[in-house]
Amino acid sequence: MFEKVNPSHPDKICDRIGGAIVDLGYKMQDSPKIAGECLLGHGNCHIIIETSVNYKREDIEDIVHRIAGFNVKVDLQIVPQDEHLANNQSKIIKCGDNGIFKGCRVNEEEKKLTRIVRALYKKYTFDGKFIYDSETDTLIACQSNVDSDKLKEDLELTGIKNVIVNPLGYWTGGSDVDTGACNRKLGSDLGRAVTGGGLHFKDISKADVAVNVYLHKMAQLSGKTELPVKYAVCAIGDKDVVIDGVSKSYKEITKVALDYIKELGGFEKLAEWGLV
Repeated sequence: MFEKVNPSHPDKICDRIGGAIVDLGYKMQDSPKIAGECLLGHGNCHIIIETSVNYKREDIEDIVHRIAGFNVKVDLQIVPQDEHLANNQSKIIKCGDNGIFKGCRVNEEEKKLTRIVRALYKKYTFDGKFIYDSETDTLIACQSNVDSDKLKEDLELTGIKNVIVNPLGYWTGGSDVDTGACNRKLGSDLGRAVTGGGLHFKDISKADVAVNVYLHKMAQLSGKTELPVKYAVCAIGDKDVVIDGVSKSYKEITKVALDYIKELGGFEKLAEWGLV
């Protein structure tokens, strides 16, 4: 069973705002340090950024208005990164936090639902969330601002046996119906690989980003159905990450992960759909 949300879900809007802010940070610095939180709802967007970047308020507001709408008010707090955390990474690339991670090859259930949701989003660009259970071949679709009968017709064309559409009826969705928060849809973004830590609104030095992305890429390259990489563990200040008992340079992990994110189009693009 797998849940996938589209980029207009309030939680994903927060992830996208965070991703865009990180992208801007990389334009302003070669190796920025960024960790942020975003909460969105009912016309307000609250953002806290701990960073080495000298952001301008108007640039952050432009990002929020582009992604969340011009009627959203921005409550912004920007503070320097903690001195001890900054010193940890001041000279060489070392792990910026603790973490336990796992890598999983994306399975057919996850692939199938992701294909369906991506295709639907080209037609219905509003807030939507979907659950698929391959064992019973059942899809539950909650898509806002759409005629439920028409949506059911679209989904039945996929050949799925049991299609359930908008169980509570028509709904408008968006952040005026449901608040959004950054990193709240990690199951959608990581699938079975979800463990601890958040994927979004952080620079590549954070293990939550670098190791998750690295393990994901390695898992997809394996060509195997079982986990080619089972678990990775690291602690703040480490120069290496232990992957199934073998040490791997954290510097190399961050490089591979950042290259992958650049191929996607940046941190905002990563936030749109996650890694699955």
